Amino acid sequence: MTTSERWSTDQAGSIPHGGTLIERRLEADEAEELAARRLPSLTLTPAETADLRALATGAYSPLDGFMNAKEHQSVVEGMRLPDGTLWPIPVCLGLADGEELHGEQVALRSERGDLLGVLDVEDVFERDRAAEAELVYGTVDADHPGVARVLSSPQRAVSGPVRAVVEPLDGPVGRYALTPAETRAAFAERDWNTIVGFQTRNPVHRAHEYLMKCALENCDGLLLHPLVGPTKEGDVPAEVRMRAYDAILEYFPGDRVMLAALVAPMRYAGPREAVLHALVRKNYGCTHFIVGRDHAGVGSYYGTFEAQRLISSLPSEDLGITPLRFDNAFFCRRCGGMATGKTCPHPATEHVTLSGTQVRAKLSAGELPPPEFSRPEVAEILIAAYREQAS
Repeated sequence: MTTSERWSTDQAGSIPHGGTLIERRLEADEAEELAARRLPSLTLTPAETADLRALATGAYSPLDGFMNAKEHQSVVEGMRLPDGTLWPIPVCLGLADGEELHGEQVALRSERGDLLGVLDVEDVFERDRAAEAELVYGTVDADHPGVARVLSSPQRAVSGPVRAVVEPLDGPVGRYALTPAETRAAFAERDWNTIVGFQTRNPVHRAHEYLMKCALENCDGLLLHPLVGPTKEGDVPAEVRMRAYDAILEYFPGDRVMLAALVAPMRYAGPREAVLHALVRKNYGCTHFIVGRDHAGVGSYYGTFEAQRLISSLPSEDLGITPLRFDNAFFCRRCGGMATGKTCPHPATEHVTLSGTQVRAKLSAGELPPPEFSRPEVAEILIAAYREQAS
């Protein structure tokens, strides 16, 4: 079943990107029928599987499937779909060398062989992976995790509209994997009209907490919306992060914050991915979106505020969600509280800051970081996870 609903301006939250929330769901009885037909099948990677779920739930509205050659080129070269709609990053389905498609439909399966959905075959095209890496990611360096995924993907891609089974996920993440329709309904039930979204792939420390609270001063509600799809090696596992996010909620008013999980792959595409993250949160109903320092960056590939500059350069009517740009936050001993470079006049020697390497070293050694940097409840969860990993 495919559903779409055009949003009006008198509804709570934002208007979905393109004006319509596109859901591409495959119901259980339809899935059983497809399984019985023994369609030819493609096996999806974990990243493609996460993209498929995002397409099916409407998180990637207005997309209704994997991109064709014209869409791919338009997005890579101009950050726009062929009809002019803003879209910053290609969403592609690889077709392995030597693999041929027969028929108009193909079943989409997980690496375990489970039926995920079905694709109506539209086109098979050659994907210029080097151009995609250079223009979307700003580099062809294979040490970049997003670029490595692009360059290692098949040269050919298959396009077409999809429908997919959207089942509850297993494990501690599952109950948080809400769809855009579900978050929108929850916002309406709470009578939230302005909602700020916060994207993260890391545990929330005091700096993140400060940014969210600053934003919440001007919005009805906060969607703490960590990404739980495939990430790079070394990132904290999603199930550990969800426990840490739960712990931080006690420092927010319960009626003004919601924790949900975004099932989508992390691309580490810096500025362009910041735009994608904003559009996805717009589809989830957010009216505002926090853009911090080096948003969606990795290593030193992007400038500290490069993502903020890109998202601020876009016409507001095209973006359709208000970006809230923040400087790097820290605890200042002289100020006696959290601050940023915009509000604190004191030298860096007064700031409590730790690099990611320093934080990991402390946690691995079982040491709590300073409470000005991280809530003890969060640090204890991470220490326990490091101990379990080491045992």
